[in-house]
Amino acid sequence: MEIVLVCVIIILLAAVIYLYLTLQKTLKRLDEMLDSAINGTFSEREFTELKLSKIEGKMQRYLTAGEASKRRVTEERNGIQTLVSDISHQTKTPISNIMLYTELLGEKREMDKGARELISQVKNQAEKLNFLVQSLVKTSRLENGIVSVEPKENPVARLWECLDGAAEAEQKGVDFVVEEIPEATAVFDLKWTAEALSNIVDNAIKYTPWGGKVTVSAAVYEMFVKIEVADTGIGIAEEETAKIFARFYRSPAVSEEKGVGIGLYLAREIIAKQGGYIRVASEVGKGSVFSVFLPRQQAQRQICQN
Repeated sequence: MEIVLVCVIIILLAAVIYLYLTLQKTLKRLDEMLDSAINGTFSEREFTELKLSKIEGKMQRYLTAGEASKRRVTEERNGIQTLVSDISHQTKTPISNIMLYTELLGEKREMDKGARELISQVKNQAEKLNFLVQSLVKTSRLENGIVSVEPKENPVARLWECLDGAAEAEQKGVDFVVEEIPEATAVFDLKWTAEALSNIVDNAIKYTPWGGKVTVSAAVYEMFVKIEVADTGIGIAEEETAKIFARFYRSPAVSEEKGVGIGLYLAREIIAKQGGYIRVASEVGKGSVFSVFLPRQQAQRQICQN
């Protein structure tokens, strides 16, 4: 009886050890598959049910499908980039010609008021189309990593030098105030950040009525430099504040104004890629405040991205 009991125990132990080793082997292989998928080196192999469990087989099929999906997304993204580049290239000359011809026509004196109005409208539409195409190209290249931001430590004062909203504000009868330049540095790509800030300033001036005011200021904190663009414009409804940074989004309240809904989206993408962020506070009829936060140190930027 004791011999039988010992044999049963030995068989059970052998079975447990076998199951344990099999499980360890399967878990190890699953771990390797996941690591290779994360590293982008996963490749399909021939497996049989005798070598792997059904779970491992399903994992293999799932990862294979994931790799195929990733390849399709990459191909589609490259296709979109090629299409956008082709559109930009093919439309550049016609748009430039239209704008040139309208300027030449506008210089003719023997033209009635109605004709001049039509020429002005054609010119405005051509400028709008040109702005849309260029914005699409910039957005596409930024999203696909073809043009990448290269943030480095810069004086914030250099951004002040790039602000050019005074002329537009004067035309609209808006008071444009740029407060004292802070003596501080931050980590940012000068060219792209200047474009992001200009987009925000342009929006503020555009949606501020005659007699209003747009103010650009900055505050320095331990980890960030905050740049604020405050206006006394039409404001943004609370339910729309989460939508205004979406690509091509335009509020029904500004449907009559010029614009295509790209500026704020592009601004957010640029700032986010540098480890910064944008906040907005607004009240309908009382104006808006856009706050751009730029990291002060390279190490801080990396922490924010992680």
